[in-house]
Amino acid sequence: MESPNIVTHQKEERLKKRLLGLGSVAVAFSGGVDSTFLMDISHESLGDRALAVTGKSLSFPERELNAACSFTKIKGIRHLVVDSEELGLPGFSDNPPNRCYLCKRGLFGKIKELASREGCQWVIEASNKDDEGDYRPGLIAIAELGIISPLREAGLTKNEIRALSQERGLPTWNKPSFACLASRFPYGERITPEELKKLDRAEELLLNMGFYQVRVRLHEGGKLARIETEEKDFARIMDPLVKKQILEGFSELGFLYTTFDLRGYQTGSMNLTLNMAPKGKTN
Repeated sequence: MESPNIVTHQKEERLKKRLLGLGSVAVAFSGGVDSTFLMDISHESLGDRALAVTGKSLSFPERELNAACSFTKIKGIRHLVVDSEELGLPGFSDNPPNRCYLCKRGLFGKIKELASREGCQWVIEASNKDDEGDYRPGLIAIAELGIISPLREAGLTKNEIRALSQERGLPTWNKPSFACLASRFPYGERITPEELKKLDRAEELLLNMGFYQVRVRLHEGGKLARIETEEKDFARIMDPLVKKQILEGFSELGFLYTTFDLRGYQTGSMNLTLNMAPKGKTN
C-alpha cells in the first residue's frame, strides 16, 4: 500500500474540519475498513462527543461484532450496541431488490433515536466516494433520514482510506471487504435465520483455512453454495486436499452441492440477476 499523497492528506484535513463543525456525532460503526477509519478520526477530533453505535443482528457475524467492541475498548471510545434485527422488518425476509433500503431505514432510524437520547447532534456513516454511482438503495434511505456521509463529502476513496488507516496504525487497513450476510441470497429468495447461520459458518470455515477475501453465495433454497475467492487463490482451492476439506465441511453444514465461481470474488455478483445498467455493487 502506497503512502498517502498530498491530495489525500488534504481530503483528510477537510474531513477533520467537517467533523469539528458537527460538534457531536453518533457514528454507525461496523468495525470495517471505512467505519473504523471514520470512528478513529471522529474520536480524535471530538473525543467523548463521538459515540460509536453498532447494530447487532443475524446478518452481522458475531466475529465482526467482537472485533468492533475490541477496537472501541482499546481506544477508549464510548460504544453502544443496538438490536437491529432486520428479519423483523416488514418485507425484508422476502429479499426484494430494495432490501438494503429497508435495512438502512430500520437501522438508522434506531440510531437516530439513540443519538437523540445520548445528546448527539448528528448521525454519520462511512460510505466513501467509490460508492457513488453503484446500485445502493441503502444510500437513498440514508439521504431521506438526514444521515451525513463525511467520507463521501471529503471525496475519499477506498484505497485512500486504506492508506490513511495504515498510516494511523489501524488494524483494519488491510481487512477484507465485508457486507451483511443477507447479500449472499439471490433477490426474491427468502432469507431465514437458519440459512444466515449456515452462510456465516461456511465463510468462517474458509477464513479459518487462510483464505483472505471470500464470499459464499446461496442458491436453490440453500441446497447449493457458490464460492467466490480472489484469483490468486484459485490454484489452492482446487488442491485435492483443500477441496476435500471444503466439500466435507460444506456437506456437514447442509449444502448438497458446492461450486466454485471461475469469475472469482466480485462485489455485487447477485446484481447480475437484475436487469439494470450500470451494473451495481451492493456488497
